[in-house]
Amino acid sequence: MEYLKIIAFTHKQIDLKALGKLVICEQTLDDRLKNIQEELNIEEIFYVGTCNRVEFIFTTPQTVDRAFTEDFLRVLDMGLPEEYMEAFVDNVSVYEKVEAFNHLLRTSCSLESLVVGEKEILAQIRKAYENCRLAGFTGDGLRTLMERVVKTAKEVYTNTNISKNPVSVVSLAYRKLRDLSMCANSRLLIIGSGETNKNLAQYLKKHKYSNFSIFNRTVENAASMAADLNAVAYPLSELENFSGGFDVIITCTGATEPILTEALYKKLLNGDTDKKVIVDLAIPNDTAPEVVKNYPIHYIEVESLKEIARKNIQERYNELVHAETIIEQNIKEFDLVLRQRKIEIAMSSVPKKIKEIKMTALNGVFADEISTMDDNAKLILERVMNYMEKKCISVPMVMAKEILVNNNEI
Repeated sequence: MEYLKIIAFTHKQIDLKALGKLVICEQTLDDRLKNIQEELNIEEIFYVGTCNRVEFIFTTPQTVDRAFTEDFLRVLDMGLPEEYMEAFVDNVSVYEKVEAFNHLLRTSCSLESLVVGEKEILAQIRKAYENCRLAGFTGDGLRTLMERVVKTAKEVYTNTNISKNPVSVVSLAYRKLRDLSMCANSRLLIIGSGETNKNLAQYLKKHKYSNFSIFNRTVENAASMAADLNAVAYPLSELENFSGGFDVIITCTGATEPILTEALYKKLLNGDTDKKVIVDLAIPNDTAPEVVKNYPIHYIEVESLKEIARKNIQERYNELVHAETIIEQNIKEFDLVLRQRKIEIAMSSVPKKIKEIKMTALNGVFADEISTMDDNAKLILERVMNYMEKKCISVPMVMAKEILVNNNEI
């Protein structure tokens, strides 16, 4: 951990659009990291690039100052204009030694994410590390480090409530729908084919809902979404003529006036008197107030979901203290793990030396005496020597680790 360094460019200091200029495509990653290693005396390295952070985790004896960061970006060769180079160097976050380890743990536990408690970051870090490991950019040091990172993150996600409650409007909307116990063949009428509706439709598709009808101003966009859902696409202008019936309406458009007027809703019902569900994720709402007031519906709208999301976010932040306690404990434990690993590395030549001593004794020093033994005596001697070899290897290692642990407890 003495040489552990992190150069981080994140959403906290840098605009997300500008941050995208530092994201490295997979096709060029290996060449760029190879150049970094060769030109800047970096031993091990891996790269993490997500929608809100670009980080380089590496080991080097060098001090990571402004000049080093400038050289790092220059060797990275991302084709950045001078003004971007200066902005990135001015807003970089640099972590070293224990501080770097703490940052990596906090990041993997999503304490540094845009949305605290989102588990995706751990999977992203693991995948990024694995890609660089397979390419030969990491070794024993970062391997040991990542084992502890994964262990810590799992403990945080398992033993705290930091990721328990959803905070995205889409996931909350799906949970509301799920709580209504809709049957799998429910008729789902979707108005609008933007990202919000696409994401909610994917939740529904994942949970075996399949009866979709999609309306959008641009029918080509609706057709693209419909192809993914095995649904039927219509232009929005045909909504008033739709006679297929519905159980759920999901709507999210950019309209400034309600799409679902009372007159249109009455047409869509086509005499049906059953209680329906409307999920309105548009701002302003796509549903006219008269529809909510005059018809029997379960109404799920974005403002109420935002309030739930706000409460859930607060609950997640309340869990930070528990997560930080777990992280602190793992940092302490890892210090002992590192010292034990140093002993293992330092004593890695012991087995070879002991084997050499044994072979010298058998084939050199005591060769004449052994040659006079009968086969049974030789077999017993060999068993004794093999036993002593194993003990001479294991006992010093165990004793050294015990001394280390005992000294650590004092």
